[in-house]
Amino acid sequence: MRFLLFSLAALVMAGCAQTPHKPMPNDPYYAPVLPEERAQPVVPTGSLFQDAYADNLYSDIKARRLGDIITVTLQEQTTASKTATTETSKESSAELGAPTMFGRDITVGGNPLSAGVNGTRNFSGDGSSDQSNQLNGEITVTVIKVLPNGNLIVRGEKWMRINTGDEYIRLTGMIRPQDITAANQIPSTRVANARIEYSGTGSLAQVQEQGWLTRFFNSPVWPF
Repeated sequence: MRFLLFSLAALVMAGCAQTPHKPMPNDPYYAPVLPEERAQPVVPTGSLFQDAYADNLYSDIKARRLGDIITVTLQEQTTASKTATTETSKESSAELGAPTMFGRDITVGGNPLSAGVNGTRNFSGDGSSDQSNQLNGEITVTVIKVLPNGNLIVRGEKWMRINTGDEYIRLTGMIRPQDITAANQIPSTRVANARIEYSGTGSLAQVQEQGWLTRFFNSPVWPF
């Protein structure tokens, strides 16, 4: 009875602990950071020109300030392959001769006492893994922080409603202003410490997930 209760408790805990996190739109973590509003200075001449907000003759449209927008072109492609083969073999034997006393073999029921041990152990393992991933697209993010060396921390998300489910892309990372093109774009391969997440929610995503009982049998909690 105790074993049954323990098994049920472990099953429930494993099912709850491995329940996938459901992302939701409008996550505050991915919300754009707006620049601080500056008070409008009083211009004695009454001119509409504001030097604090104007760009100089040599400035461009590249993102460089807090709250600026930049487009990241997703160009991710990875391919991995691994093969492993392991073989081990071990043989051992030991023999114990019949003991003697006064020059005669010691017997039990007329049978001499003797022993022998032979052991053979073999192991063979073979494994291979191939994986390929590709992600193409675009996502527009905002600058949430400007570092002292001029590098920019960017973050953002994009949600798309497709039939009965939602598809989303999330990205965060650090970029150099020098890598931004004239069209205010940058490839994802130039984003340092990039965190790119592409997934979905809804019925289409749910059918690709294992049930809680299946996750229990595939978890380390299952002893067999």
